[in-house]
Formats: sequence, C-alpha cells, structure tokens
Amino acid sequence: MFDGLVRYLYRVSTYNPVIVLFQLVLIGLVVWWAMRFLRGTRGARLVKGAALLLVAVYVVIRMLPKGDEWDRLEVLYSRFLFFAFLGLVVVFQPELRRALMQIGQARLFRTQAGRLEAMIHQICRTAAYLSRNKIGALVAIERTVGLSAWAESGVRMDADLTAELLNTIFYPGSALHDMGVVVQNGRIAAAGVQFPLAESDSADRSLGSRHRAALGLSEECDAVILVVSEETGRVSLAYDGQLSVGVPIEGLRELLEALLTPKTITGRKGTTVREQSEESTIV
Repeated sequence: MFDGLVRYLYRVSTYNPVIVLFQLVLIGLVVWWAMRFLRGTRGARLVKGAALLLVAVYVVIRMLPKGDEWDRLEVLYSRFLFFAFLGLVVVFQPELRRALMQIGQARLFRTQAGRLEAMIHQICRTAAYLSRNKIGALVAIERTVGLSAWAESGVRMDADLTAELLNTIFYPGSALHDMGVVVQNGRIAAAGVQFPLAESDSADRSLGSRHRAALGLSEECDAVILVVSEETGRVSLAYDGQLSVGVPIEGLRELLEALLTPKTITGRKGTTVREQSEESTIV
C-alpha cells in the first residue's frame, strides 16, 4: 500500500497545477452549492456520510498495487458507484425536484416583463383586499431613483413580494402597519419606513398623514407610491409630485403598468393616469 501511495503522489505531481487548481475550485463550488441547498433538510447528514465513505474507499482503491488480485476490487467499486448513484437519486427525489424547480424559477429564465407583471399582480391583490377591509397602507415602488436611503430607516426584510405578506404587515395591530413599505427590484426591501411629509402649503389640508407622506416622497424621487385610506378604503397613487386620488381597483393594474414600464415614463406628469382613469382626481 505504501508503494501504491508513492505512485499515486507521483502521478499527481505530473499534472498541470493550474488545471488541478481549477478542477478543485470547480468541485468545491459544486459541493458548497449542494450542501447549502441541502442545509436543514433530512439529506444533509446522509450526503456528508456517503461522501466521506466514497472518498475514503476511492483513495484506498487508488493506492492498492496494480495486479489481477486487486483489479477485482476496482471493478467491484465501479459497479458499486453505479448502484449508489441510483440509490441517491431515489433517496433524494424530493430534494432534486425542488432543486430543478428553483433552477427553472431563477432570474436567468425570467424576463423583466414577467417579474414586473408578477409584482403588479401581487400589489393589485393586496390593494383590493386592504381597500375592501378599510385597512390603511403605504407602499413605495422604486423606479430609476433608488430608495435605499429611506429603506435604511426601516426594518430590513428582503422578502418575496406577496399579497399575503403585505396584508400581514399592514394588518391593524402589527408593529409595522403605521409606516411605509419599500419595494425594490420586485421584492419587499424594508417595512416600517418613515417617508418625508409633503410641505403644508403644497398639499391639501384634508389629506391624511399617509397621503402626505406619499406625496412628500414623490416630490423627492420618481417612485410610485400606493396609498390605501384607512377611513374610506380609497386607493390613491402618488408619482412625480402629484397625487391621483380615487383610483378604481379595476384600473389599478393598467395604471401601474403604464407608470412602471420604462418606455412609458415621460416628462408629462400625470398624463398617463389622467388619460386612462377619468374617475381619479389629481391633487
């Protein structure tokens, strides 16, 4: 076995070190991703044990002297690897299915239009629910000007944007329901965010604190801010320093698409909203 170890080390020394390093890094990345994916699942310990056993047996097989007496073990080991692979596929079927689903849902396979449509769909769902139940809400959707400076003042979340999560955040009694939510790149970046209030001389005195905060933020950046009134359940949109009050739920999706799609953003403030919704009022 000592002679086999010496021959194995000699063969390794003849390899190109750059290629060996690249292969080791590649293998390490694959193993790291696999263990990160399996972390917290029932298969994590099984993979560690199986990997250590296979590596140990492989090293022993490679160090054995060459000859007909020992070649049988190498042949049996290769057959064992084949059946072990089939066994792992059966054992990790749920994990493999979950991994393939996550790969299919990765951003690489999702277009910008698809992400925007999914985000608008969730926002419209939560707007309809909150309006129907008269639950106040304040959601700022980032466009070209970043909202990170305001998001830092709230509670960082970095969570998937879903109607259920937004409904939970703004539900009365929640610790974050009184403040605003910042949406960046289709995700909930932060909640409990304090938005700047509009100046008293530039806002209608009848507006509540949520509407004044939405209008104030729209004056400092190009974000689109959704407001749901707690008293009336009325939905409003603030953008480009103006406030569109009384936006119908049926037309909310179309208005958000017009405001959030880059090619439709122009310098004519409020033109898109006024053309598509005669029921809303620009303040």
